[in-house]
Amino acid sequence: MSAEGMILPKICEDARVLHQRSPMAGIYDLTLSAPTIARSARPGQFVEVTVPHGGALLRRPLGIAETSAEEGAIRIIYRVVGRGTELLAAAGAGEMISVLGPLGHGFNVTYRHPLLVGGGMGLAPLLFFAAAHGSSSILMGGRTKAELFWEALFRPHVRAVHATTDDGSYGIEGFVTALLPKLLQEGDYDAVAVCGPPIMMERVAQMTASFSLPCEVSLERRMACGLGACLSCAVDTRSGRRKVCKDGPVFSAEEVYSNVL
Repeated sequence: MSAEGMILPKICEDARVLHQRSPMAGIYDLTLSAPTIARSARPGQFVEVTVPHGGALLRRPLGIAETSAEEGAIRIIYRVVGRGTELLAAAGAGEMISVLGPLGHGFNVTYRHPLLVGGGMGLAPLLFFAAAHGSSSILMGGRTKAELFWEALFRPHVRAVHATTDDGSYGIEGFVTALLPKLLQEGDYDAVAVCGPPIMMERVAQMTASFSLPCEVSLERRMACGLGACLSCAVDTRSGRRKVCKDGPVFSAEEVYSNVL
């Protein structure tokens, strides 16, 4: 197994908040000092974060958006969806947060020129992929131009940025699947990695299969422990029941979607 695909030892680290900002309403960009996790994390992996101020019993699973081994930092970009993430969004510089990770099985980043396809918060783990790879391209989708604040984050790391918006306010009007066939036909991609809404990932996987390209998908499920013990995130695959937190969150598309072969 390649280093990118290895499941590395889990570390529980007391991480200090370095800074946190909000690029748009309801979205937060958090940087934590977590040197041990930063050195070992791989694109596609995630962490389990303790909610500050005793706001919840269970940790919250959050994808890693970027790391800096030199600075010992990890970056997490997340959406506020409930009380737990509301409290996390209120954490200020200097606060300490317990972080467990890196968790899960990440992306294969050994391809020559992969096309990354993402929508919404699914772009967070793909940003880590892009930063680690250095020669990928990104197809991103959002409802409006404002939701594609991601473009500025991806630009330094990719060959090209392609964008779609539901309302046509930026890029091509429509979903990412409106532009994907043209890109696959005209580009020199040797793989596709996708993360976003489930229906989008399944449609992308079907289109990618028609071009005989390998495709990896990052699944999102409710996770209680993040370690594979509670079985709350189990899914059916061609190999039987698998745990998204431990066996994933990244799987080959053909493993989880029966209609891509």
